Amino acid sequence: MTEPAPPSFLDSEAVRAALPMAKAIELMDTAMRRYCSGQVTQPLRTIIRPQTETGLLGTMPCHVAGDEYCGFGLKAMVLRPENPAQGLPLHIGVVMVFDPDTGAPSAVMDAGAITAIRTAAVSAVATRALSTAGAGDLAILGAGVQARSHLEAMAAVRPLRRVRVWNRTHENAIDYQNWAAAWLDVPVEVMDDPAAALDGADLICTTMATKEPLVEAPWLAAGAHLNAVGGSFADARELTSDAVARTTIVVDSLESALAESGDLRHPLQEGLIAQRSVTTQLGEVLLGDRPGRTTDHEITLFKSLGLAVEDIMSGLYIAETLSGATEPGSEGRR
Repeated sequence: MTEPAPPSFLDSEAVRAALPMAKAIELMDTAMRRYCSGQVTQPLRTIIRPQTETGLLGTMPCHVAGDEYCGFGLKAMVLRPENPAQGLPLHIGVVMVFDPDTGAPSAVMDAGAITAIRTAAVSAVATRALSTAGAGDLAILGAGVQARSHLEAMAAVRPLRRVRVWNRTHENAIDYQNWAAAWLDVPVEVMDDPAAALDGADLICTTMATKEPLVEAPWLAAGAHLNAVGGSFADARELTSDAVARTTIVVDSLESALAESGDLRHPLQEGLIAQRSVTTQLGEVLLGDRPGRTTDHEITLFKSLGLAVEDIMSGLYIAETLSGATEPGSEGRR
């Protein structure tokens, strides 16, 4: 019996080199369409929280069908609250994809890098579909990995006139400002509070894992578009219920949103929004099955929970691209 070749391993640097933001945005547009076209099989993420541990393990299996970048995959990530104090990422894990012909594991990749890229890329897809054509005054809450990826993603889909950032730790916001100037040639203003960051902004990205909401309704300008990505658990929320109630809501997955989004569950339970307000998925907007923004004055909200299809399509693309690059005369499986 022939043993399959061992899977290749890609660290964070290799993942980032193989998955540039422009390609990731294209992939995530396809992923959202496939999700809403019945070509994706995935359950809600499974979370294990041992009583003896401060962290948790999340697993996200998936199968993707279609004409390219198809097959099985699995994401597994551990969240360790103690890690940042030791200079380590809060989330550590892997994405594994399997050969579509044999089922053998073909590649194992750093999940942190894939998560950072694909989350921002999905937000870019939503921004392109839901924001006004002239949007370019960007506010970012947070100064971590997602804040960095989101600045790159927003710059890829909208010409940015102004960028403001707020973070609880001022020193981290200054570091973010310096990074943006050095790597993206984008000037960033560091603000003293969230209200100042959001004042008049027509693009907003909230990237903070918090249980206390940061965004209040009066701070939202008419015509603004928000990407809320920081809270992916039912007890996390970045927006007050009143703020959510002012918006037209689009989600990545209706099932995930109703089960996992504190930003939506709270206003639903409080009666500030009706469940019929949470029925539109991004893929449906892209396919033309449901409207997104209908006027220049409405405020749109894309609530992103993160889906396995995003990770697995990214992983399958990387694995197939690298496989093609290592085979002389091959253009890779499509």
